[in-house]
Amino acid sequence: MSDKVQRLLGRMRTDLRNVKPSAIRAFDQEVSDIPGIIKLTLGEPDFSTPEHIKNAAIRSIRADHSHYPQSIGTPGLRKAAANFLNQKYNLNYQPDNVIVTVGATEAISVAIGSVVNKGDRIIIPTPIWPMYIPIARMQGAEPIFIDTSADNYVLTPARLKKTLQEYGDSVKAVVLNFPSNPTGITYRREDTRAIAAVLAEYDVFVISDEIYSELTYGEPHVSVAEYLPEQTILINGVSKSHAMTGWRIGVICAPKLIVDNLFKLHQFSVTTATYVAQDAAQEAFENGLNDGQKMRQEYEKRGNYCYDQMKSMGFGVDKPQGAFYLFCELPDWFDEDEASFCHNLAYRNKVAVAAGSPFGPGGANHIRISYASSMTQLHSAMERIRNYLNDRYGN
Repeated sequence: MSDKVQRLLGRMRTDLRNVKPSAIRAFDQEVSDIPGIIKLTLGEPDFSTPEHIKNAAIRSIRADHSHYPQSIGTPGLRKAAANFLNQKYNLNYQPDNVIVTVGATEAISVAIGSVVNKGDRIIIPTPIWPMYIPIARMQGAEPIFIDTSADNYVLTPARLKKTLQEYGDSVKAVVLNFPSNPTGITYRREDTRAIAAVLAEYDVFVISDEIYSELTYGEPHVSVAEYLPEQTILINGVSKSHAMTGWRIGVICAPKLIVDNLFKLHQFSVTTATYVAQDAAQEAFENGLNDGQKMRQEYEKRGNYCYDQMKSMGFGVDKPQGAFYLFCELPDWFDEDEASFCHNLAYRNKVAVAAGSPFGPGGANHIRISYASSMTQLHSAMERIRNYLNDRYGN
C-alpha cells in the first residue's frame, strides 16, 4: 500500500473502523470452496421464483421498461404492495404510504438513518439478525440491547417498559423482527398486543421488520402496525414470501408525513430500484397472494425434521414457529466453543452452520441452522453432524 493510500485511509470516517464485515457472510464465503460442503448458513430459499413472476419480468423487458421508474416506486407496485399487506394483515395502507426499496436491507438503513440523530438510542431485542447493529452505529446511534433468551426469545412488556423508563427521551426507536431471524420464534397476537400497549405510551418509532410474515407455522402473522399504525415503520418485501432474494425488492410502509421524510434518504442513496424487478414484484403481490403457502408447508416439514434431529443429538432447541431457522444451544458436554465447532464441522464433516455470537447478547454458545435447503440436503447434513459428534465425543 502506498503512503498516499495509507494517509487517505486515515482520513476516512473514524467510526467505520469499529464496524466489521458480516461474520456470517465471511464464514460462508470462507467455506464455500470446500468440496461437497452443505451450507446451512444463509437465509436463501432453495425454491425458484414462481413462473408467473418470471414471465412478468420478461414482459417488462419486452415493453422496454429499461428507463428510470419513479424514485419512490412504480404506482402499480406501491398499490399492489399496499393491497397485499392490507388483505393479509388487517392493515389500512394506501399507495402514498409505501416506498419501494432495494431489498429489506435498504429499508432498514433508511428507517434507522431517517429517525436517529447522533447520540440517540435504539432498543434492539436480541438475539437478532446482526445487520441492525452496525447500521445503528454507523448512523451515530447507540444500540440498547435487551437479551430475550431467558424469555423464550420474546420481548416482554415488562422488560420493554423498564428499558424505556430507564433511558427516557433518548430512545428514538425500538426494533422488532418477527418471525425472528435467528431464533425461528414469532410473536402471537397476545404478545404483539401487549408490546403495542407499552409502546403506545411513548413517542418512539417502531421499526418492525416482518419480512418472514408469510412463513408462520400455526397461527397467522399479526403485524404490530395493526395496533400502532401511527408509530410503525413497517418493513416487508418479496424476498422470502416469493423466493425473490436476488430481485432485491423491499417495501417500507408508514404514515404519509413520515414517508415523505423517509423518501429523502432513499432517493439520495439509491435513486430507485430497477424497473423490471418492480414489475415482477407487482405481479407477486397482485397475483401471487398465496405463493408462499406451498413453500411455508415445506419449510415447516423441514424445520420439524431438523428440530427432532438436533434435539435427539443433545442440542437445546425450540420448535420453530416461523421463518426457516433453528437456534441451537451447544450441549454442556461439548469441549469446544461455538466458533471452533462451526469451523471443525465445516472442514471435517462438510456442513456449514452460523455461529450465534454475531446475533448479539444471548447468542453465545449457540449455532443457527438455516433449513432453507432441500430435504435431501438436510438429511445428509443431519447425518454428518451426528457423525461428527460420534467421532469426537463417542455419542
